[in-house]
Amino acid sequence: MMKLADLSVGQEIGSRAIEVSRADLVRYAGASGDFNPIHWNERFAREVELPGVIAHGMFTMGAAVQLVTDWAGDPAAVVGYQTRFTKPVPVDDADPGAVIEVTGVIGALDAAASTARVDLTVSAGGQKVLVKAQALVRVG
Repeated sequence: MMKLADLSVGQEIGSRAIEVSRADLVRYAGASGDFNPIHWNERFAREVELPGVIAHGMFTMGAAVQLVTDWAGDPAAVVGYQTRFTKPVPVDDADPGAVIEVTGVIGALDAAASTARVDLTVSAGGQKVLVKAQALVRVG
């Protein structure tokens, strides 16, 4: 387990590019039960004035926090996670259909609570798709 004393505000915990395909969205729909046609039907998505098929918001949120759980080494160390959705993630019918870019930085440390707040920057296609994405991680 990482030590609070080894962390500093502004320290980057890592970054990654997450490739997303329409097959990923179909698998997520099956796992989550969210079969809204905006996540798989191009014609329907365009009819409701979207740029095309878009990723589920919770898929995007979950994919982004994976950076933090991998860094922490234990998913149970993440004791809180919040974000605001700002833009959809269009997923083209190509491979990959989209790439979600995630970078994590230590935003705050709380010695009394033994926690670190990790601030995530999450973008796709050069636009931020999540803002105020913050994970609270228990550290030693």
